[in-house]
Amino acid sequence: MKNIYVETIAPLLRGLTFDGEKGNISIFEDDSRKVGVAFNKIKSEEILPLYLKEIENCHLLNQEQLVEKIISYTIDKFKDYIKQYKQKPKIVILKNISIFYLGESYDQAINIKNNFEDILKNSKIITDSGGDRSSEEYRHDGKLCRNNIIKNKIAVVTGGAQGFGESIVRELSKLECLVFIADINVKGANQLAEELNIKYKRVIALAIKVDVTDEDSVRKMICEVVKKAGGMDIFISNAGVLKAGSLKEMEFSEFTFVNKVNYFGYFLCVKHASKVMALQNIPTGKYFTDIIQINSKSGLKGSNKNSAYAGSKFGSLGLTQSFALELVNDNIKVNSICPGNFFEGPLWADPENGLFVQYLRTGKVPGAKTIEDVKRFYESKVPMKRGCTGEDVVKAIYYLIDQKYETGQAIPVTGGQVMLK
Repeated sequence: MKNIYVETIAPLLRGLTFDGEKGNISIFEDDSRKVGVAFNKIKSEEILPLYLKEIENCHLLNQEQLVEKIISYTIDKFKDYIKQYKQKPKIVILKNISIFYLGESYDQAINIKNNFEDILKNSKIITDSGGDRSSEEYRHDGKLCRNNIIKNKIAVVTGGAQGFGESIVRELSKLECLVFIADINVKGANQLAEELNIKYKRVIALAIKVDVTDEDSVRKMICEVVKKAGGMDIFISNAGVLKAGSLKEMEFSEFTFVNKVNYFGYFLCVKHASKVMALQNIPTGKYFTDIIQINSKSGLKGSNKNSAYAGSKFGSLGLTQSFALELVNDNIKVNSICPGNFFEGPLWADPENGLFVQYLRTGKVPGAKTIEDVKRFYESKVPMKRGCTGEDVVKAIYYLIDQKYETGQAIPVTGGQVMLK
C-alpha cells in the first residue's frame, strides 16, 4: 500500500512543480520516527511543509480507484498550498508514510533535507540554493552551447556503464543532467558514477542495478528512480547485445538471448517508465518527456550472418512507432536513434574478443595483417571515413528532446553509410 502512495505522489510532485521544461527533483525518505515528529510538531517559518494524509476508507477501493483518489487529492492540496502561501512547497509530508524533499537540482533537494533535519534538532538554519547556477548558457568543451534543455532533468540510461551507454552518460553529465546509470554491471556503474561526481563536485550520476530481461528487476529500477529523484524526463533504452553467426549454425538459445535483451527488454522498460512519465503530465497536460531507444544501422538494413541482432533491431522500430502512437496522449515522445559502428567501444576494440581481432583471426578482411588494417577497411565503408561516436549520438538525443513535434521516428547517425529512402 505504501508503494502505491509513493510511486504516485512523487511523479505528481514533479508535474506540479513543472516550469515549462521540467519539474523539481524530489528525494524520498521513509523514516517513520522522523515522519511522525515532522507531521505533528514542525511549524517552521523557514520551511513550511505541505501536509498530506492517507485516503480515508482506502481499504474499500481497488488499486485503480485508489490511484485516482491519490491524484485528485494531491493536486487539490498542492493548489491550496500555492493559493495560501504564494510559493511551491520544499517539503511534502505524507502522514505515517514518507517525506519528500523538493529542489531544482539534486544537490538542492539534499540541502533542503539536511536543513530540515536541523529544524528537527531545533537548530537555526540558513536556506541555501545548493550552489545552483542561474545562467542559461554554458561552455561545453570550449564552445558556447545554446539554452541548456537538459539541465536538472532526470535521465535513465540502461547499459550505461560501458560502450555507447557510457559515452551518453558522460555527455549528459557535462550539461548538468542528473543521470541514473542503469546496468547489470553495477560495479562498473558505481565506478562511473563516482568518477563523474568527483569530477563535477556534485551529485550528477547515480548507479542502479537492472536486468532488462527481468520484469521485476525493471519494476524495481523504476521504483528506485522515483524514490531517489521523483520521476524521469528522459529514458534511454540503450542496453543491447550482439551474437553474430550464420543462420545455419546459430543456436536457438543465442537467438533468444539477443531478442530478450534488445526487443523484450525495450518493451519492459517502456512499459514501466511510461507510467511514471504519464503521472508527471497529469497536473498540467504540458509536460513533455522522452523515451529514446538506441537502435542500430542494422535496424534499417539487413546484416549478413547477423540475423538475430538485425531482427531484434528491426522489430524494435515497430515497437517505437507503436509506442509513439499510444503514448502521444501523455506527451511522451518515443523515438529511436540508429548509430553506425562504434569502433572505439568494447564490441569492436576489445583487444581479446573485439570484432577487429575476430575478423583479423578469421581472415574476414582480405589482405589484412593488423587490427589497424581491419579498422581502415570498415572505416572505408563509411562516406565520412570514421566510426560513430558517443558525441554523435548525444547530438541526436538533444535534437529529439528539443524538438516537440517529432515522435515515432528512426534517426540514422551513420556518417552516410545508411541513408533513408
